[in-house]
Amino acid sequence: MATDELRRVATVAWKRCALCVKNDLTFKSPREFCRHLREYHCSKEGGSFVCRYGMNNVCPSLPVEGVSDKDYEDHVARDHVCIEIAPFKPLSQNSDSSGSSRSSTPVPTHSEPSVVQDQYKWTVYHSKVNLPAALNDPRLVKRESDFFTKTWGEAFDKSDIHPSPHLPEITRDHFMRYIRKISRRHKTHVKNNETLPVASADVGKSCLPVDLFPALAARQTDKSRVELDQIPKTFLSPSFSLENPDTFNDVFPWAQIEATRHGDEGPKQSSKLLQEKMSHYLDIVEVQIAKQISYRSEAFFHAMTSHDELQEYMTKTCAAIKHLRDRIHHLDSVLVRGPLTIMKLTKTRSNYAKLYNKLKLMATIHQTQPTIQMLLSTNEFVGALDLITTTQEVLSQELAGIHSFRHLGSQLAELEKVIDKMMQADFVKYATADLNRPLEDRQNSSVEKLVAIVFGMLRQHKYNFIDVYREEACTAMKAAVKQTVVEAVSTADDINVEGAVGSLADQMRLLNFPQWMELLNEIFENLTVILRRVKAFHDVISEVINVAAGRNVHTQHRKVVENGAQHIHVQDGRPQEGEDTNDEEEQEESSTVLSRSISLHDEDADIMVAEPEYVKAMNNLKDFLCQTCEHAHDRCVKVIVARAKDGFLEKIGSNDFVTLASAIERFASECEHICGRKSMSLRGSLQSQANRFVNRFHEERKQKLSNILDIERWKQADVPEEFQDLVDHISATGKLSPAKKVDTEKRSASSTLRVGGEEYTVVGTVLILLKIIVEYCQCVEDIPTITPDMLTRLVDILKTFNSRTCQLVLGAGALQLVGLKTITTKNLALASRCLQLIAFYIPMAKAHFEIRLPAKQLNMLKYFDQVLKDYKDHISEISNKLVAIMGGMFELQLSKWEVKAPMPSACFRGVCKQIGKFHEAINELLPEQQVQDLFMSINLAFKQHLKQQLAKLGVSNDNGPKHGLVMADLAFYTGAMKSLAGLGSLDYNMESLWT
Repeated sequence: MATDELRRVATVAWKRCALCVKNDLTFKSPREFCRHLREYHCSKEGGSFVCRYGMNNVCPSLPVEGVSDKDYEDHVARDHVCIEIAPFKPLSQNSDSSGSSRSSTPVPTHSEPSVVQDQYKWTVYHSKVNLPAALNDPRLVKRESDFFTKTWGEAFDKSDIHPSPHLPEITRDHFMRYIRKISRRHKTHVKNNETLPVASADVGKSCLPVDLFPALAARQTDKSRVELDQIPKTFLSPSFSLENPDTFNDVFPWAQIEATRHGDEGPKQSSKLLQEKMSHYLDIVEVQIAKQISYRSEAFFHAMTSHDELQEYMTKTCAAIKHLRDRIHHLDSVLVRGPLTIMKLTKTRSNYAKLYNKLKLMATIHQTQPTIQMLLSTNEFVGALDLITTTQEVLSQELAGIHSFRHLGSQLAELEKVIDKMMQADFVKYATADLNRPLEDRQNSSVEKLVAIVFGMLRQHKYNFIDVYREEACTAMKAAVKQTVVEAVSTADDINVEGAVGSLADQMRLLNFPQWMELLNEIFENLTVILRRVKAFHDVISEVINVAAGRNVHTQHRKVVENGAQHIHVQDGRPQEGEDTNDEEEQEESSTVLSRSISLHDEDADIMVAEPEYVKAMNNLKDFLCQTCEHAHDRCVKVIVARAKDGFLEKIGSNDFVTLASAIERFASECEHICGRKSMSLRGSLQSQANRFVNRFHEERKQKLSNILDIERWKQADVPEEFQDLVDHISATGKLSPAKKVDTEKRSASSTLRVGGEEYTVVGTVLILLKIIVEYCQCVEDIPTITPDMLTRLVDILKTFNSRTCQLVLGAGALQLVGLKTITTKNLALASRCLQLIAFYIPMAKAHFEIRLPAKQLNMLKYFDQVLKDYKDHISEISNKLVAIMGGMFELQLSKWEVKAPMPSACFRGVCKQIGKFHEAINELLPEQQVQDLFMSINLAFKQHLKQQLAKLGVSNDNGPKHGLVMADLAFYTGAMKSLAGLGSLDYNMESLWT
């Protein structure tokens, strides 16, 4: 078949570049095509080559990450060189006569689509590379570990893919039925393929020799290649064009043409020979084309036959497409354009509404600053700050980019800073005015302003106002104390402040105790007023913070408001004297104002304080109240320390010190009621002064007791009525406390002290000691904090009396101190009776201290038990001493005794005489039972000494003369003992003498 009859010619892929259609590039060899792809359709990223030969500069056969140089070469050879591309389209009707302009694809018109062009358009279904193919690239020796991270970053993490619960687990057993079913068909198919040529020959179908004899096809191919090798390569070049001068000179040698032009015969032969050569080349090509057509004649004619049908189908398809486009245009004009117009108008209207709203919003924003000024004039700091915040949000979101508002944001920020400074200044002004207003001013009219300021500060998360108020409160307390001292010093009549006195503390030390105590009470009252104002501030701020944190409880709200309003109306839990009857009305009015001011912010209050800030603020507020009370205590401590500098407080009496302690305790209790926490600074100062007072108190009384003991002559003293009244009061009340003085007729002093129906014969020293014991107990009653110290001091006083008594009486120290000639039995009995009186009151003192001692110090009560044991031991020693004195007398008298007439003997008469004197001495001092016990011991001592003497004299119970004389003396002794008062009932059995 001739070449000009061919409509379409199949061409290989490397002949033309599918992307460079406009340049009409053709390539002579695959190498040139590969070089073109590397230069114009390939990009190098790092060390990888990325192929761009494809639709949208994306190669569908190569990963977008790129490959190495060798892999890129293999990819081009496999996917772009060795494939067939779409055949060239027929020549355009408007092409020129040279036929050089050939288009690969027809250009569709604007009125109808091109079916021929659209069918080759690339879609996602043409993609030849997927993720499994990329991950399982057989050309890679090692799978890339950074396949995901190098594109999506290090944050991309591998995760395990869990099996789907909706898909069953597929095993080989699921395919066994299919394998058994298809195995037969597969065997049949294989068998048919093996017998296909024989079967074809049997049915009479013709087969080409080339199909039956592959060797023959190889020889024919070699022969065709030899014939084609005769044709110069220039004619077979893809870029063959006679317009190229070099190609033209190769085809038509210029020398032959010139020779022909000059009329030479030889060259003419050459031209003819050239023409014949060309014809030969043409014949070879035509023969080869005919052979190729003959080999594929069936397919060629089938294609030619199908071409007309395809043309008819394409004509019908174009007509259908044209009809469809016409209908679409009709639908567009009828159904689409109208609704689109409506939508466009609706959108326009919406835009106009948005513009109108923007303009309204801009007008509102324009009035922001005047509105803020108006809010600030009414102390609406929260409203002003909320307006600033809202305006800034609108400017940054809805009005961003508005040129006329470019400076408004910075202006609002500066205005916010100015409002912060205003709130700080107003708060300081309020705190100063509230704390420094006159102490008798009981109405605070600025509570509403305080609430507004605090809400504004909480809105800005500024909590330093608590520290500011604490500093102002400390300054106010310092000024109040100083002013009170100045007034007290200036109004004192008996001091001269114009002298050479230096500081104010020196002037204060000129006041006597009543004046100074009056000053201290005035200071306590003034500081209490200031602390109540601070407590009212604390209650208001606490309620405001609760509201700001969304924790306001209305039942507690009313209570806190009332407490904040009534802090200036009530003192020590009672109305002050001289107040008007309208205090309750003022309190109710103040409560109403405060409640209204907080409720205004409570109605629409947002949560301005977060939970952590709320907890921190409430802790700071509680610490602020406690620290303020601590500062008040510190100011009072300075006043007390300044007055006690010269030992003034150590020299005051116990009653005055009790007055001081009571005043300090009242003030400390009031502070505890205000802040809810104990403060130890003032009590610590009081304790320090109390320790000094206790030391002085104890030293004075100990020295007084020692001095009295040094001059005590240990003789019976009369008991004044005040001591008897004291003892009677103790017996009636059961407590060691002083008796109240009652104006009655004076009674004469009694010789004994009556205690609970028992009479005590005492010396004057023990009366003074009893009074000292009562003073110690009363001091503990008045000042409970010094109980442990007083206990040790009282025990020391008791031990001192016991030891000095033992030293003076049993130790005979009184002989040298007061000049006694001897320590008589009367002195011993009197000392024993005094010790018994003090021992009687020691348990009462223990019970008194036990009630007031802290639980941790109750073990100190054992000191009383030790002292009581010492007293009892001392009393026993005195009794033993009396018995020993009589025993010595018995030994002395019986050593001279002789058993002979007359009877009674002189020895027994002397013994009975001494016993009578001894009984006379102690009978009036000791109680009857104690006298009987003492004489029982004396009788035993007498029998012991008599028994020894009888053994020495050799007298036995033999009813002899000597035995009769001894029995006569014993009868005389027994009669004398029974004649003594209170001794008649004693056992005088003498049988033990003879055993």
